[in-house]
Amino acid sequence: MDKKMLIIGYVWPEPNTTAAGGRMLQLIHFFLEQEYQITFASTAAESEYSYDLSSIGVSKQPILLNQSSFDTFLKDLDPDIVVFDRFMTEEQFGWRVVKNTPNALRILDTEDLHSLRIARQLAYKKAIPFTEQFWLDQDQTKREMASIYRCDLSLIISLHEMELLTKTIKIDKSLLLHLPMMYDAINGEEQNSWLHFEQKKDFVCIGNGKHAPNIDAVQTLKKEIWPLIRKELPLANLFIYGAYMPESIKQLNSPKQGFHIMGHANDAREVISHARLNLAPINFGAGIKGKLLSGMVCGTPSITTKIGAEGICENLPWNGIIANDAETFAKAAVLLYQNEDEWSIARQNGTAIINSIYNKAVLQQRLKNKIELLAKNLEGHRSCNFIGSMLLHHTLASTKFMSKWIEEKNSNP
Repeated sequence: MDKKMLIIGYVWPEPNTTAAGGRMLQLIHFFLEQEYQITFASTAAESEYSYDLSSIGVSKQPILLNQSSFDTFLKDLDPDIVVFDRFMTEEQFGWRVVKNTPNALRILDTEDLHSLRIARQLAYKKAIPFTEQFWLDQDQTKREMASIYRCDLSLIISLHEMELLTKTIKIDKSLLLHLPMMYDAINGEEQNSWLHFEQKKDFVCIGNGKHAPNIDAVQTLKKEIWPLIRKELPLANLFIYGAYMPESIKQLNSPKQGFHIMGHANDAREVISHARLNLAPINFGAGIKGKLLSGMVCGTPSITTKIGAEGICENLPWNGIIANDAETFAKAAVLLYQNEDEWSIARQNGTAIINSIYNKAVLQQRLKNKIELLAKNLEGHRSCNFIGSMLLHHTLASTKFMSKWIEEKNSNP
């Protein structure tokens, strides 16, 4: 019997511009290997960077908000699994999935805890200390937690976020699965192919221009950190790569100062692999940073902040140096740039992190086992999630009638 899956995407995957796009493509490849027929649906418009899903056998389906046409589409497809790409899509379409395909396993791929990132950004802008209570007080946090409870399983990419959900919110572990980015184990042959210390030069920073933490990081580099590095390393260059860079960032381009705004990189790994150091002064954010993991996979150590490294390596030594203020960050960058021994140790640390925590074979088996377990006893699993059932009851009532009202309003302008 054919297994069918529907993925409702917040956007169409862009693996060459965002870590989230790369993560989604990893999931798609996993389910294709499990012989699922996959349909990817989204309300968003495709862009020049959107991945050609049809080239790997994935069906594409544009959908509309607040339209009963989605109900018909859903009934006709009759998927065994529905994956919501970020909690916003679960809010928009979850009640329709419950109503029309009640036996489908509902999986939420959080990407990161959006509420955590937004709460941190708000505290940063207000120049006030961030606390867990501040996060808990935000409306978006309540919305995101409700979405997690309404689903049968939520995929969490960060070890720190797993701890927040299980210890602070006290969500039952049966509703969660730690599933970060997945990479093939780094073997000796691959390490031997990496460029050596003296073959690599300059600094790199990568980040999508639509992502607020990335924009802030570039501004921090330009105003506070790079002048300090450049003073000690007058011949060094910093290359900033990322799609969708706003004009305010493009205007920071200053080749004379060694500060280069390069725009989109066709192959992010290639540019990271040629740099000696990967810089990521992240002042707020959530999840795990794909740019830092890409550095580890390419053999390029990094300088980042506590927020940048959060949730990535548990108690393992970091792939470089963690520094939280501009002066310390710059000193760390200069030190590691010039010290081959320390740099080599940092590179080895990155390999250990990838092989210990991000091993694709281990993580794929973890996901496979969890889905099989849920499929065998989905009714029993749901019966233990009273909060989720309660939230579904209220959501089906409130969201359903609000959506129907909008649909009726749009049809009778």
